[in-house]
Amino acid sequence: MRMIVTWGLLSALLGVGGQAAAASNEELAQQVRDAETAFAKSMADRSLGAFASHLADEAIFFGGKGPIRGRAAVVAAWRRFFEGADAPFSWEPEIVVVLDSGTLALTSGPVRDPSGAQIAVFQSIWRLGADGAWRVVFDKGCDYCPPAVQER
Repeated sequence: MRMIVTWGLLSALLGVGGQAAAASNEELAQQVRDAETAFAKSMADRSLGAFASHLADEAIFFGGKGPIRGRAAVVAAWRRFFEGADAPFSWEPEIVVVLDSGTLALTSGPVRDPSGAQIAVFQSIWRLGADGAWRVVFDKGCDYCPPAVQER
């Protein structure tokens, strides 16, 4: 009996005994893509609370007047984007890359106005929390500069 209890404790400490293997990089990238997609959906759904749930406590968003530090400050600064029935913009991930350590990820993609025209590009850095949730730690957008048309 003592050996069974000892084996059970050892298995629990080592993380073996029926637990799933660590997620592959592709699986982690899909988790991050799903998180980014849900984050963008919070804007479409007009849900500031859902938006806030995707932010790390110490998130930093870069805006026109410098960095906005902390979840509460980001939510306060973004509240204006959640006013009204229609979202002022939308975004979607085109690029999702996860570090081999599986702890940080980058997402990037187009930001579009309500008509669907691209107006900016976003970059977000996500961190995997101890609770298994991916949350934004850094976010920065930049104006979209369409490629120049070359004449022949």
